[in-house]
Amino acid sequence: MPETTLNEEKMNRAILVGLNARSLPDQDNASETTLEELEALLETAGGETLGTVLQNKDTPDARTFIGEGKVQEVREIAQAAGADLVIFDNELSPAQVRVLTEDMGVQVMDRAALILDIFAKRARTAEGRLQVELAQYKYLLPRLTGMWTHLVRQNAAGGKSPIGTRGPGETQLETDRRHIRRKIQKLEQDLKEVRRVRAVQRDRRVKNEVPVVAIVGYTNAGKSTLLNRLTDSDIPANNRLFDTLDTTTRTLELSDTCSVLISDTVGFIRKLPHHLVEAFKATLEELQYADLLLHVIDYSSPEWRTQARVVDQLIRELGAEQTPCIRVFNKCDLYSPEIRPHGEDVVCISAKTGEGLEELVSAIGKRLDQGAKRVTLKIPYDQGGVVDMLYREAKVEQVDYADAILVTAVCTPKTLGQVRQFCDPPLPEKKETWEL
Repeated sequence: MPETTLNEEKMNRAILVGLNARSLPDQDNASETTLEELEALLETAGGETLGTVLQNKDTPDARTFIGEGKVQEVREIAQAAGADLVIFDNELSPAQVRVLTEDMGVQVMDRAALILDIFAKRARTAEGRLQVELAQYKYLLPRLTGMWTHLVRQNAAGGKSPIGTRGPGETQLETDRRHIRRKIQKLEQDLKEVRRVRAVQRDRRVKNEVPVVAIVGYTNAGKSTLLNRLTDSDIPANNRLFDTLDTTTRTLELSDTCSVLISDTVGFIRKLPHHLVEAFKATLEELQYADLLLHVIDYSSPEWRTQARVVDQLIRELGAEQTPCIRVFNKCDLYSPEIRPHGEDVVCISAKTGEGLEELVSAIGKRLDQGAKRVTLKIPYDQGGVVDMLYREAKVEQVDYADAILVTAVCTPKTLGQVRQFCDPPLPEKKETWEL
């Protein structure tokens, strides 16, 4: 993406610009807080902020977004500071990016382009790279025209373009558009195959009755650190935005008879580009099929309420609002008031120090422990098909062959009902509630 890629060697010093307009919805406006977040994004991308400009205006300017006077001011600031990049906290139209780049004399990009650049750098797995590439092409498609300003559209007699440039511009532009549309179609087909494979894996988990927990939350809330603590993993967990893009799944042992799969997911952020959400649906659709969500909230952030609302909104957009959810207030070691958040399905922890993790595991167990039991089964040889069923439907731990087939397995109540007659020693008869 030549227009949007952040070149660390040549374009790593930037001026940040935001517009706060009365006519724009709150979520589309810029503020001191969102500009601070944009500065953190630039740092994650390997850039350096030289200054910030926040413009207050009734309505955005159709041509330059911030108005001619403010454009001149930003241009002078960029020249004086030696900046080679201007990044807008608001979303710009392709025409506005083109005009602003010409007027300011330096490359202009918006928040969405910066986030796409970070995702392109962070994606490690084949699936992650597919998703990022799809989002990049969808972002690039409407912006192609600006990349061909050195050529002209085909025009009638009287055109003022230089000799030798009439005609090819439109042809090249349309050729590139067709090429990108073909690439988008191919990437969407590849991601459809990813979804198909995920569906097969999901069906297998459902058949084996393995509960799934998905960790969600604002970027840099501590999701990877929490997964490491719960499962003794060594997933990279750094104090920077979007450090995790590729979903990681580990096994969490809640008890000696209950295990769950727990997955880390990509962090959310306000003003997350729509194309990016669409592209990552192959990964994020796991939220719809999870048995439980852990919504990790950075309790040390003054903006935690706003961040939590952003995550809740994206959960709704992904169709996972009906999934049971535990709100996990993290980083309580950094901020510990007298009265902490409390209530049902609310846990305060510190993933860094381990504080509150036992309470969290207990809360997960209350939601997901299905009452599985470890039993020993004595199965006659002529009933060997039961052993095959146990391998499919239970967790078989040991098989011995003597006068009968002796199987030690962890069975869910459903499976236990099917093999109850083979239990050795026999299980006590289950009484109906009216008999108790």
